[in-house]
Amino acid sequence: MTVLADPATRPQVRRVVLSSFVGTSIEWYDFFLFGSAAALVFPTVFFPESAPQTAILLSFMTYGVAFLARPLGGILFGRMGDAVGRKNVLVITLLITGGGTFLIGCIPGYTSIGVWAPVLLVLMRLVQGLGIGGEWGGAVTLSTEHAEAGGRQRSRGLLTSAIQLGVPIGNLFAVGALAVMSTTLPEEQFLAWGWRVPFLASALLIGLGLWIRVAVHESPLFTKSEQAEAPFREMLATHWRQVVLTVGLRIASDVSYYVFAVFALSYLASGLGLSSSVGLYGVIVGSIAQLVTIPLSATLSDRFGRRPVYICGAVAVGIWAFVAWPLIDTASTGWVILAIAVGIAAQGVMFGPMAAFVAEMFSTRVRNSGASFGFQIAGVFGGAIAPFVAQLLLTTFGSTSAVSLYVVLTAVLAVVSALLARETHRSAIDA
Repeated sequence: MTVLADPATRPQVRRVVLSSFVGTSIEWYDFFLFGSAAALVFPTVFFPESAPQTAILLSFMTYGVAFLARPLGGILFGRMGDAVGRKNVLVITLLITGGGTFLIGCIPGYTSIGVWAPVLLVLMRLVQGLGIGGEWGGAVTLSTEHAEAGGRQRSRGLLTSAIQLGVPIGNLFAVGALAVMSTTLPEEQFLAWGWRVPFLASALLIGLGLWIRVAVHESPLFTKSEQAEAPFREMLATHWRQVVLTVGLRIASDVSYYVFAVFALSYLASGLGLSSSVGLYGVIVGSIAQLVTIPLSATLSDRFGRRPVYICGAVAVGIWAFVAWPLIDTASTGWVILAIAVGIAAQGVMFGPMAAFVAEMFSTRVRNSGASFGFQIAGVFGGAIAPFVAQLLLTTFGSTSAVSLYVVLTAVLAVVSALLARETHRSAIDA
């Protein structure tokens, strides 16, 4: 089946890209807010009776459980997107993720309700994971297919990178919100109630996201294609290799990002005795840098191909892993901010072309299911365990060199996966 470009769909392409960008930014704000709070707040608020290092590990475990729910969300909402349409699924995922975030801000601390506090925290984190599990695949699929139908095939990388920009934007607002609260309030007040304000603010963001998303149209490729009766089962039968390659491509991106954006915050405070704001500023600078590296790398992938750009990003991440941690260990504010910021910016080189690279691997009948499932399964082996593994390596070996090696090994996996993947930047995706 071939879908010819329809000039009438071109304004809708811009609308879909904007809605995907805004909605994804809001959902990642919700998701990353938990990660930053897990490093800075939750050990004290929800695990006060544990030893400091144990409290950090427990906090990172609550952070990681969302990644266990994300594949389930990917399966559920990916299948729904392939069966009944992409648009409505994105409205549902926004409500689920934002609702979980708001409720986290309402959970009393351990001193008020005891063990029920961390139990409720875990439950709401699972809710967040379920929603975010269906978000990325749906947004990427909708934007990619609108770009194809609107005659913007040669710009698929750049257009879908708007979804990837939602990640640093979301993290920027999440970290920025916590940084403002932590620097303007005394520590006692910040731990008592100040950290809750950014979580409760999610209610306002949900309203904004819904207002934008309900105005977009359904994917033209989806409406003109024959829907699969069992899209997830068909995807596993016909596209299992693409799923495996998606997992291999993404793990390094996840590990490198969360090691710098989450684990580093904890290491600075507990290992080096630095103010938590130093790490937060590093993440903020890195997120701003990604606003350049993500669309730039996506644009280059439209011209030179997804594979070479992705490999360059993986190599950059691997090299910087051995440069960054000695800089961080100097405990110098300037070097610390630089090390974290460059690490996050380098990850953006991989992240920019990733949306188009993954979506282009799958056919329209199973694209939502395949992109969602592969992306979220990788999260279990990447972002879910990255802060925990990094902390465990540090505790076991007493050196950040082990953390550097951990990042490098995942970068090697990304290079191998990219070499095995088919180049897709000039391929039609309407089959």
